Amino acid sequence: MRLYFQQVSWVRHRGIHLLTVGRYTYTSDQRFQAIHSPQNEDWTLQIRYPQIRDSGYYECQVGTTPPIGHAMVLTVVEPITTIIGGPDMFINKGSTMNLTCIIKHSPEPPPLIYWTHDSKEINYDSARGGVSVITEKGEVTTSYLLVQRATSTDSGKYTCHPSNANPHTVVVHVLNGEHPAAMQKGSKLSLKSSLSLLSVCLVLFVST
Repeated sequence: MRLYFQQVSWVRHRGIHLLTVGRYTYTSDQRFQAIHSPQNEDWTLQIRYPQIRDSGYYECQVGTTPPIGHAMVLTVVEPITTIIGGPDMFINKGSTMNLTCIIKHSPEPPPLIYWTHDSKEINYDSARGGVSVITEKGEVTTSYLLVQRATSTDSGKYTCHPSNANPHTVVVHVLNGEHPAAMQKGSKLSLKSSLSLLSVCLVLFVST
C-alpha cells in the first residue's frame, strides 16, 4: 500500500492479530516482515515460507484520522504432483516406457523438474541412449519421461521432482512375456499354498 508520511500497520483478521507497525514486527512469527520502499512509500507485507494456515484476511491500516484501511484475501495453495498410472506400472520388455508427471495448483510453473530412477538422477545423455524428457509448462505443467527399448534393468522406482512441489513416485515393472494379472494370481496362489502347508504342519504337531 502507498501513503506518504503516515504510520502503516498490517493486521491479520483472524483473532485481530497485529503483525507489523511501521518497520517493526510485533508477531512472534518472524516469517512476517514489513518492507518499506522510500522511493514510492510502498509498504509490503512479506511472508517467508508461506503455509496453508497463512491463508485468510489481511488488512493494511493507515494511522490517519479517521483511520483508513484496505483488506485483502490471501490464499496459499499447495501444488500437487501426480504420475499417471501409479503406484505400480507394468511395461512389456522392448516397448517404450512413457511416464507422465502432472503438477497442478502451482501459482507458477516449476522452474525445474528432474527425474530419478532408484534415487539416482537420470542421465539423458548416458551410453544406454533412448532416454528423453519433454516438459510442457503452463497452468498445469506436464513432464513426460520416455525410455525406449525397455529392459529389466529399467524396472524400479521412478520419481518426478518439481522444484516447487513435493515429489511423486511410481514403481515400474518391465515384464519379460509375463502378464500382470498372472503375476498377481501367482503370488496369491503361492501365499495360499504356504498357508495350507502351515496348517498341515500345525495339525501334525497337535496330533503328535
